[in-house]
Amino acid sequence: MTSNESRSGKVPASVTSTSRSLLMQLKQKEPRAWDRLTSLYTPLVYFWCRKQHLQDQDIPDVVQEVFKTVAANIDKFRKERQTDTFRGWLRTITRSRAADHFRRLQHQPKAAGGSEAQRRFSQLSAEPIECNGSDDDEVEDGQVHHALFLRALELVRSDFQDNTWRAFWRVVVDGQTPKDVAEELSMQPGAVRVAKSRVLQRLRRDLGELLE
Repeated sequence: MTSNESRSGKVPASVTSTSRSLLMQLKQKEPRAWDRLTSLYTPLVYFWCRKQHLQDQDIPDVVQEVFKTVAANIDKFRKERQTDTFRGWLRTITRSRAADHFRRLQHQPKAAGGSEAQRRFSQLSAEPIECNGSDDDEVEDGQVHHALFLRALELVRSDFQDNTWRAFWRVVVDGQTPKDVAEELSMQPGAVRVAKSRVLQRLRRDLGELLE
């Protein structure tokens, strides 16, 4: 990964290779998997909610409804096309729950900002939740993708020794060459490459499909 790619927020392709480990745990209703999912995606769901113009005080309730919907429908999520992604599916759910929120406001005659709620609701697509999660219509800033990648790294950070982690970070995130990192950390270049590979393989195995 070059320094330009790092600064642009581009996630390494090797990280986004298909992995069903965490997804299978989610479908098996394992509590630890749900903790990981919410840790990974809650900030991004908040971001999407703000893009839908929800008021800050309303966002936590909508986020809760989003993840309740995910829990109820996770068995139905599937990849039927190359463009089908978990992130796209989750974004569709978020838009639908935001639409539900504004729909409820419409039916509250004296609710503050009722006319504003009507305007915002009319701008939202209220299509039903699709279980294939096409990502085609997503327009997101590259920094958001990069933030998701960094969030995923936080979930596996504690599983690696400090030198392994530092070597991986300097090469993949900071865009340094294995040779330069080896000199900096008093390691062999081969060991630096192994450290990079170990962390990326862990991400690919545990979280790869959920980062696509």
